[in-house]
Amino acid sequence: MGDEQRLTPEEQLAFARESFADGTDFTLAVEEEFALLDPETLDLVNRYEELRRSAAGTPLDEHLAGELIASEIEVKTGRCETFAEAAVMLGRRRDELRALAERHDLLLGATATHPWSPWQEQRIIDTPHYRRNDEHLQYVVWRNNTFGLHVHVGIRGADRAVRVCDAMRAFLPELLALSASSPLVEGVPSGLHSARTQIFTRMFPRCGIPDAFGSWDEFERFVRFLYDTRSIFEHTQLWWSIRPHLGFPTVEVRISDAQPDLGESRALAALTYALVARCARALDDGEPLPDWPHRLTEENLWRAIRYGLSGELIDFERGVSIPARTRLEQLVDWVQPVAEELGALDYIRIPEANAAERQYARVAEGWSLEQVYAEQVGKAVHV
Repeated sequence: MGDEQRLTPEEQLAFARESFADGTDFTLAVEEEFALLDPETLDLVNRYEELRRSAAGTPLDEHLAGELIASEIEVKTGRCETFAEAAVMLGRRRDELRALAERHDLLLGATATHPWSPWQEQRIIDTPHYRRNDEHLQYVVWRNNTFGLHVHVGIRGADRAVRVCDAMRAFLPELLALSASSPLVEGVPSGLHSARTQIFTRMFPRCGIPDAFGSWDEFERFVRFLYDTRSIFEHTQLWWSIRPHLGFPTVEVRISDAQPDLGESRALAALTYALVARCARALDDGEPLPDWPHRLTEENLWRAIRYGLSGELIDFERGVSIPARTRLEQLVDWVQPVAEELGALDYIRIPEANAAERQYARVAEGWSLEQVYAEQVGKAVHV
């Protein structure tokens, strides 16, 4: 939507409420962010606009977007009616984007941070949206050279969408632990499994795990307050790790690191999709859902950032720490009936080692950062 067509805050909120009222349950779309790389050095290169122009008029055109820096590109599945369709489109969009990049002598990276390219050398893309964020956030936005995976799930009803977001807050650390792919950044192994989350979630305002709102009215009051106090100037500045989207009638889950491996991308999207649907069904049936205080979910979020799938997460019901893998297996069991009904179950799996663990294992074997990253880039290239 161009600047001249932008809705006022009141129009945007009214549009969103009406869209949710007419929404369709459990449609979905997946967005993947990729690094643009020099094929020889694997350095980040600022060539987004060149690829964007080249895609004009092709089937890929409407599915591409810029994402802050000119060395990054986002590709979208588009709206899918079933998970099977989304799984196919994830592979197709990667194929199309890879072919486009190869025509321009570029490779794609899909770990959530680049291991060495300096943020000072990445150019902010020249759009009104990103110019405003550049002026508003300064160093915070300059430093955010990160790559994620977002899942949109259709939800009918504005109140229901907010309540699904409230329930999903409890499961965001598990999704992050599963997805962690960004241990290497600024030329060092960071000691973290998701450096992306520490860089993005801990620096941006209105980011990370939001408070519970309970109803659309309460959510809308807060958004209006942000506009009225000039804290935000557009709704996309709600950068939370989960949010009711104000442009589409979807719950958008934004917690996850980007995935080098297509199979792992599908598995992560499938579990995310199934969790959202399971929460919606539980709400419809009056089934109790977790409602832990923000201070508790923050404890698990830190554990996911630091240790990923290799660490432990807190089982708040029992007050004990359990292996993150065990916790993920519990969630898979919990969503199984809905995941099977919606055709997502066959895609869900917990890998023996996720992308962060694979990279740390190679570092421990004495591989250089360049060798480690090249291996992960290869997973994004060879589908």
